[in-house]
Amino acid sequence: MSRNLLVAFAACSALHLIALVADVTALEWATKPMLAPLLACHVMVRRGPRLVAAGLLLSAAGDVALMFPDTAAFVIGMGCFASAHVCYVTFFVRRGVAQRLRRQWPIPLGYAALWGTLVLLLWTDLKSLRVPVAIYSMLLTATAIASLGFGLRTGAGGALFFLSDTLIAFRLAGTGLPLSDVGIMGTYIAAQFLIASGSSATASTARPGARLRAAAPGRSRPGGAR
Repeated sequence: MSRNLLVAFAACSALHLIALVADVTALEWATKPMLAPLLACHVMVRRGPRLVAAGLLLSAAGDVALMFPDTAAFVIGMGCFASAHVCYVTFFVRRGVAQRLRRQWPIPLGYAALWGTLVLLLWTDLKSLRVPVAIYSMLLTATAIASLGFGLRTGAGGALFFLSDTLIAFRLAGTGLPLSDVGIMGTYIAAQFLIASGSSATASTARPGARLRAAAPGRSRPGGAR
């Protein structure tokens, strides 16, 4: 089941990116709302962290909201994604990433400096969205930092999430940079996959009591290693 969900996610992702390249709006609208829910199902089937599954479902709501072009829908979408980042950060912090990040302090410091630089750089051009974007990007940066403390795979996912949303911020600011929907969505899709798969792979092997149950005399583990 888990593998089938990942295959469906990969197929849906490919179709979505093809729709962006070919400018097939109907296919784009049909595939985008399915991306994060498929990953959420994968996490739940793997008995991964519920907070990550919740973050993915909130991301799905944000994806749907951002499909509409008006400012109100954008703010709603940003709120959904902000809530998703709260879920991600809460999960990572509960897994004790703070101690590991102390040993990697230059990287969190670099993220914080990059966040401040981007906010200052885009502040004037963001106009009425300045404060919401600044708050949201702070939560986004927190996810990038906390995910790094959890593992390299989730850390790469957090970095790609940061990159994807930074590209959106530049587009909002009207910088005139040649930013493609394919680049934005490609990095976003990879980010969510890395966060979901990384957190599920680690969490599923580190559930409380799992090793004790496995080592108990007379207990067999159906299905091989799991």
